[in-house]
Amino acid sequence: MLKKRLIPVLYIKNGLIVRSEGFNYHQNIGNIVNEAKRYNEWNVDELVYIDISIEKKYDLRRDDHKIKSYSTIGEIITKIAEVCFMPLTFGGGIRILSDVDERIKNGADKVTINTAAFQNQSLITDISKKYGAQCVVVSIDYRMIDNKPIVFINNGTENTQMKVNDWVKICEDLGAGEIFLNSIDRDGKGKGFDIETIKNCCENTRLPVIACGGAGSDYDFLELAEETKASAFAAGNIFHFTELSYSRIKKLLKKNLIDVR
Repeated sequence: MLKKRLIPVLYIKNGLIVRSEGFNYHQNIGNIVNEAKRYNEWNVDELVYIDISIEKKYDLRRDDHKIKSYSTIGEIITKIAEVCFMPLTFGGGIRILSDVDERIKNGADKVTINTAAFQNQSLITDISKKYGAQCVVVSIDYRMIDNKPIVFINNGTENTQMKVNDWVKICEDLGAGEIFLNSIDRDGKGKGFDIETIKNCCENTRLPVIACGGAGSDYDFLELAEETKASAFAAGNIFHFTELSYSRIKKLLKKNLIDVR
């Protein structure tokens, strides 16, 4: 059995890493490349970047004070990959296969696709055929509507009216390699993971599931590990703001006999 993974998630908006809450409040907290360096020092299992900017622009002058501005997605991924020595997943702004090509060519190991996967489902298959299923992480954002988890796209603004498990099954059949399941309702709230939805999702797919949204304490990760079959436990804010949180959570999981990397 594969070991469980603990994954920091970094959201990019307008060229900076931001703290996200409810998909509508974003607080600037750091430089894109500096954060990758920090997590590399922590020896994390994997790193996920998701660009939620409407307009994709990147300016590294805050980092190195040089005149040159690295303004393309390829350049920023290259800069991240230079200091990131763990598997790197990059998402946001992917619409067609050539967008994936650019990200892989410049150092990403995987891509995560969300809105484009729903609107152009053949893209999942195209990526899987070209790069292998392990490269395709379908990101699923959802809200609870009438006590049912419903898929939302376009940064959580558009209700697809499709249930999470139905969409997961379609993604699996199309050739996806992994699911990134993220609760919009719990994003940035620190009230714990949506155990019931995650559990149901894991039990209804053969795909590995990365669970995200709601982590507020070390013990939220332990509950997630003990109550669900999630393959990976992801979070953003707790790793950004809580000192030594990554290593401490790893120790807690191992102490409780969770087989983590």
